[in-house]
Amino acid sequence: MTIFHPTRRGVRLFSALCLGAGILVGPLPAHADDKFDKLIQKLMPKRLPEGFASANGRLESEQVEIATKLAGRIAEVLVKEGDEVEKGQLLVKMDVSDIQAQLRAAEAQERRAVQSKAVAEALLLQRESEQKLAAQQLGRAEALFEKGFSTAEIRDQRQAAQNVADAALIAAKANLNDAAAAIDAARAEVARIKTVLDDMELKAPRRGRIQYKLAQAGEVLGAGSRVLTLVDLTDVYMTVFVPAKVATYLAYGDDARLILDAIPQYVVPAKVTFVASEAQFTPKAVETKDEREKLMFRVKLTLPPDLLRKYEREVKTGVRGMAYLRTLRDKPWPNNLQVKLPQ
Repeated sequence: MTIFHPTRRGVRLFSALCLGAGILVGPLPAHADDKFDKLIQKLMPKRLPEGFASANGRLESEQVEIATKLAGRIAEVLVKEGDEVEKGQLLVKMDVSDIQAQLRAAEAQERRAVQSKAVAEALLLQRESEQKLAAQQLGRAEALFEKGFSTAEIRDQRQAAQNVADAALIAAKANLNDAAAAIDAARAEVARIKTVLDDMELKAPRRGRIQYKLAQAGEVLGAGSRVLTLVDLTDVYMTVFVPAKVATYLAYGDDARLILDAIPQYVVPAKVTFVASEAQFTPKAVETKDEREKLMFRVKLTLPPDLLRKYEREVKTGVRGMAYLRTLRDKPWPNNLQVKLPQ
């Protein structure tokens, strides 16, 4: 983009043209030249010293969409736009009356499973006793049969009783295992429902500020519907686009300076945290048509976290301003770009 700056000769030529066109404003005072000079100095932007470059942009920050994981009705929105919230803070409550009923049913099922296990354990003890008694009776029957004091029929009866006791013991052990598995399943169901209940409480995933409130209490939303937009105040940056001749000299961690339109009396420090590895067209919303025809590199300038914490209430995203970069790192910052912050 070509920028034409007014010159003293141009201003005087404009005055002469006005006079030639019949625009008579009266005789110029003796100090008219001084006024023209001051006007020219005001209109003409100051040139940056060698080793510095500038670009325009606006403050941005990472935004987090607070959305529902499951479908449901909003019971209460606990925050409003502009509120600052902490990580883990409860932001939105969903109607969970039906889920709480499911939880009570699952907890009752868990209690029944515990009782069933207690019965299975008692039955196992009984079967173990019966199996032990059957083994003793079989042993005595075999001893008496060998000495001729008992018949083969009695021995066979004791053997059959032993087999039944063994099978009953195996069944009792299996029943106990089933009861234990039922408890695990019931507890898993309780845990699942509690997870659902937790998912129905929308909490702040990080510290930040509520930017937008997109839904109200009483609305029924589907899964994935947005309720709030949270701005992460720990990650505020300005994205600018610079030509290759500037991007070539930039490195991660380089110092930068920001002067915002809303507070031009202050100079805010920043760091280069990203330099695009490939050139791209600058966005239409940022630059003019002539500059869009040039390939530019995207550069991200991030404000220091400690500075953001100190001036957190004053941080406003969307504010436009100018960014200043050093293409020669050993060059000291000029006086007008020395860091200057509110006291």
